[in-house]
Amino acid sequence: LERFHARQLRVSPHVLGHSKAHVGRVVAELVRAAKAQGLQPGPLALSLRGDFVRIGSAYEQHKVRSPDCFDILVPLRLPPHLEPQPRCADGLGPCGAFVCGLRARDGWTRRCRPFAEGFCVELQGRSHLSSGLVLRWFQGHLQRCLGAVRYRLQERCRVSLAACPGHPPTLHILPCSDYVCCHISMAVRLIPAIPLGDALYLTALPPEGPRGSPFPEALWGLNASRQEQRLLGWLKEQAPAASCHLKCLQILKGLRDLRRHSLEEPFCSQWGRVLSSYVLKTALFSLLLQGPLEAWDERFLVERLEDLVLYLRDCLRKQVLMDFFLGNTSIPEAMALPRFLKEAAPVNLLSAFDGPTLDLVAFQLISTWIQAPHIIRMYSSPRYLRPAPAP
Repeated sequence: LERFHARQLRVSPHVLGHSKAHVGRVVAELVRAAKAQGLQPGPLALSLRGDFVRIGSAYEQHKVRSPDCFDILVPLRLPPHLEPQPRCADGLGPCGAFVCGLRARDGWTRRCRPFAEGFCVELQGRSHLSSGLVLRWFQGHLQRCLGAVRYRLQERCRVSLAACPGHPPTLHILPCSDYVCCHISMAVRLIPAIPLGDALYLTALPPEGPRGSPFPEALWGLNASRQEQRLLGWLKEQAPAASCHLKCLQILKGLRDLRRHSLEEPFCSQWGRVLSSYVLKTALFSLLLQGPLEAWDERFLVERLEDLVLYLRDCLRKQVLMDFFLGNTSIPEAMALPRFLKEAAPVNLLSAFDGPTLDLVAFQLISTWIQAPHIIRMYSSPRYLRPAPAP
């Protein structure tokens, strides 16, 4: 396992640092250009706030294999007289989905109508901010601003923007000089986000659920990535200096990806959805707070990794893994969670999947752990280590 982590999973801090710095500069240029294009958006339009938020495994120290994919939140600004009012989307979508009503400080008047017509949809007789319309506006706005960025960056890299309907646009960065020592082609997912305060954001849900049923375009997901980063920072302070909790997460992600090579569709896709990186990270958070953090010293790597696999297996068999932040009352007081998260309804991350699927995933998970040395040897050739196509 140590050799598997060192040779195939661990990302060089030097290369990752260069990649993150390059991504930060390019995204800053694009966001600055997009904000400049909308400096006078008028009282009835969306605009960019002017900053961006780095999220995901590349910024949480559990990225695996190659620093070639990054996630960036791009906060948007509503017209000055409108405020978001999120609430749980009871029965309208998956567990944990939200709808976003809008409150006008001076009451809804005729001047609000153009914004409502451009960015809102009717749901249950009320006007709600549409994630689909906001996403389409964001894609078009960035595409219009890309020309200025291309010109300023042409000596360092080539940039292009790809958009897939219903998904955030992806900025592709191809270095063309020695500016980046690693010469890695990078893909940066730019995720438009509605700020709620307290470092919480609403982001668009993917267009289809696990069972292929389309979601209404009024639905949003709650993004608490900054709270996750704060929790990881707190755990790093409390755990032993040589803690293996992030290494356990990386190895489990690596085994999950290798196992996918031996699975056939449609179960192969279900395997990746059920054992998503967010599910694995949530299970790790829950397990970390159940026992003494001293037990996560690196010399206990195999024992803690087995604990994590068995904990996940039990969650899959019970068909219950609760979101770590939404409605969780057992989070350490030192974390000081926002009130919105404390009062939110608890969410079961496995509720979208049927029992037989979860039982099969549990069986394959245990099988993967038992056969880990064989799986690592069999699927570690360059043929199998090519990156899987992005969803």
